[in-house]
Formats: sequence, structure tokens, C-alpha cells
Amino acid sequence: MNNSLGNTVRLLWAGLRALIVLTVVCGVLYPLAVTGVAQVAFHGKANGSEITSEGKVVGSSLIGQTYLTKDGKPDLAWFQPRPSNGLGENSVNTQHKLILSGATNLSGDNKELIKQVESAKAAVIKDNSTTTHKVKASDIPADAVASSGSGLDPAISPEYADLQVHRIAERNHLSVARVQKLVDAHKDGRALGFMGEPRVNVLELNVALKQLTSKS
Repeated sequence: MNNSLGNTVRLLWAGLRALIVLTVVCGVLYPLAVTGVAQVAFHGKANGSEITSEGKVVGSSLIGQTYLTKDGKPDLAWFQPRPSNGLGENSVNTQHKLILSGATNLSGDNKELIKQVESAKAAVIKDNSTTTHKVKASDIPADAVASSGSGLDPAISPEYADLQVHRIAERNHLSVARVQKLVDAHKDGRALGFMGEPRVNVLELNVALKQLTSKS
């Protein structure tokens, strides 16, 4: 009986020691080590890839933003991102009107999707045509009228950024050449030269545009 009790106590003590050691190693030391390495080697990415402007965080380079006027219409003084037709309001936690990511899930021949694309195309032509430059339907890239799978794509194609140059120049009283130079400086190629597509981060571009207009 005493031997059985002694064995039980030894097993419990061994289990408790293992619990303490594993808790310290896996629950304290390992997370601290991973966090430390991330903060030192990948500080920006570990903290959400934040973008700052005038000393303030204005967003993340990984999440798209909308640029609207006070009445909810696109603010045409800024470069516009891709459409976000798949977004919706949070219906669970109604205290905070969070934006949900998601696609439209509409097929290519869906009448509602076709109507959305045609409406977006007409808006792109109207919004980006200026007194000296007229946008043609053939000039419009797909990402200017179609939302991404997440609805939160932070980047647009170089073609869509180029299409907006004349409007940005006119709205901000800048030369077309100066705005085009700004866009060209923010064009990113394929990752490692072959993965993904060339792109322009809209938030980073608009931060640079704000700095440019403040100097002008």
C-alpha cells in the first residue's frame, strides 16, 4: 500500500515538473524568442506593415482603403483603389461597424455582375477624362472595374495607376509629367521576378502624393 502511494506521488510530481517545464519553455521562452526575432529581423511586418504619414499611422500596406468625400462619393483628388463590391457590414457585433472582406461570388455571366462592371466602366471613363485627355473604354484594365477575391486588395495594376494620372494632375494643379514620375517611382515588379503581377500600392502612392502637393 505504501509502495503504491509512493509511486503515485512520484508520478504526480514528475507530471507536475513536466507541466512546469513545458509551460515555461512553450508558453514563455518560445513566444518571447519568436517575438524577439520578428521584432529585430522583420520589425515592420511583425507590426502589421504600418504606413506612417506626418508621424501618424495612416494604414497598412496590406489592406486597401477607400478615398471618399464627406457625402460618400469617390474623392477624385486621390488615386482610387479597386472596386470593393464584396464588402459588407458586420452583422454580429453591431456596436462596431466593421468591414468584412469577401468576393461577390457572382459568375462571369451573372446579370448583376455585368451591370456592376458596365456601371464601373462608365464611371472610370467619366471620372478620369479631363479637358485635355479623354479615356477610352479600351484603356480600362480589368482591375479598374472588378473587385479582388478579398475585396481588400491594397494594390492596383500599373495600367490603372497610369490611367488616373491626368485626373490627379488636373485636380491637384500639377503637371502630368510630375504625377507620372511619381507613379513610376511606386511601381513594383513581380516578386523574385516571376511571381505575381506588377502592381502599385495605392496607400503608399497617395501618401507620396500628399507630400508632393504640400510642397507645391
